[in-house]
Amino acid sequence: MTQTISMPVWAFVLIILFAGVTFASHFLFPSVRWFFRKRAERVIARVNKKLQRPIEPFKLAHRYDMIQRLIYDPEVTQAVVDHARANNVPENVAFEKARSYAREIVPSFSATAYFSIGIRLARWLSKSLYRIQLGRLDRKRMAEIDPDAAVVFVINHRSNMDYMLVTYLAANAGALSYAVGEWARVWPLSPVIRSMGAYFIRRNSRGALYRKVLARYVQMATRAGVTQAVFPEGGLTLDGKLATPRTGLLNYIIEDFDPAGREVIFIPVALNYDRVLEDTILIAAHKAGTRRFRPPLMTVLRRVAQHFWQRVTGRFRGFGTASVSFGEPLKLSSFVANHTGDVTQALAETLMQRIADVTPVPAVPLVARYLLADAPITTAQLMQDVSGALAFLQARQVPRPRRLPEDFVSDALDRLQARRLISRQGETVQVTALGQPILSYYANSIAHHFDIAADDAPISALLQT
Repeated sequence: MTQTISMPVWAFVLIILFAGVTFASHFLFPSVRWFFRKRAERVIARVNKKLQRPIEPFKLAHRYDMIQRLIYDPEVTQAVVDHARANNVPENVAFEKARSYAREIVPSFSATAYFSIGIRLARWLSKSLYRIQLGRLDRKRMAEIDPDAAVVFVINHRSNMDYMLVTYLAANAGALSYAVGEWARVWPLSPVIRSMGAYFIRRNSRGALYRKVLARYVQMATRAGVTQAVFPEGGLTLDGKLATPRTGLLNYIIEDFDPAGREVIFIPVALNYDRVLEDTILIAAHKAGTRRFRPPLMTVLRRVAQHFWQRVTGRFRGFGTASVSFGEPLKLSSFVANHTGDVTQALAETLMQRIADVTPVPAVPLVARYLLADAPITTAQLMQDVSGALAFLQARQVPRPRRLPEDFVSDALDRLQARRLISRQGETVQVTALGQPILSYYANSIAHHFDIAADDAPISALLQT
């Protein structure tokens, strides 16, 4: 027992390594996991006291457990069998494909990441880049929403800043679970977004197995009361107009809805900006007729460097106003009871109508509308046109600029001139060739307010095809 033995160095190293792994797996790792889990539970308990809608247990489940629950769901299992038969592959191969889809979709929510990092980052970005204006919001109606209902924020999609803006403004409502497109499935963005509770979707996937896995995840989350945020247009608007809604996610919710069970309440949210960060990229994509609009890395880095240099030198004035309005909430049980036929399509059109009704009218889109219509135009005539539009919007209770017309028109003209979108000679304003498509993009975002007034048509008749 006390004799000395000799062995090769490599064998001794292996023994020490295995001993270290065994100690860590049996003693160290469980203790560390217990420490962080207890800390996370304290964070969640503290956060829930401040939220109108506490974090749902569904979101706090381990990601592995959620993936297992999803792939062993009876409907997903049947979809696996059907996929195997239709494609003449073994069922275990189809099962592994379903597992890969589940791993792709299911998030790994972290309350610490969301409330300690996510909301603070969203607040800082929103307030440092824009002057935030809250348009229409019926606080009494919002306060009356059933706390046990599953709330779904339905949002028009103008910029990737939409995520930040809504996260910041809805911080007290609870932790939002976003449906995020494939653009975010890149490292290191992907793990960060997953930790914020977002789930990834393939916008153009037509595979029945993938759709079933996605549908069951959305339905499980809705049944569990998870607060969700979806963009029914299916992507960023390329020409500034409200797009025809895609009904996929809405259809998943309606298919699984039980009027006798948990209520589902949709809250329309409308956003608009004086400056959309990606405007030139989106306009170029629209001109090219494609939705593939990933800007070159060097272009992004150059713009970021220019922005930071403006901040360092004190020349950054912000990008103007970002305005957000909340429309009238819609109870799914009441809607289903009062509609027949294609309920999903009717619901999508109704929600888009409510978004259109409360879409804010910031200064730049309003000024752009009349510059395009009458340029070259004098500033006096522009002021007269804008003042008439403000009176019209006020009568329709449309969110609009709160500053004096003289102030916001002058500010809008200065911003447009700084971007070389207009030229001024004395009191006369002219739209430049560079400015024509960009001003059209901004004017399109509010055109429906005036077009509806002209022919009293529903928004579904005016949505882009």
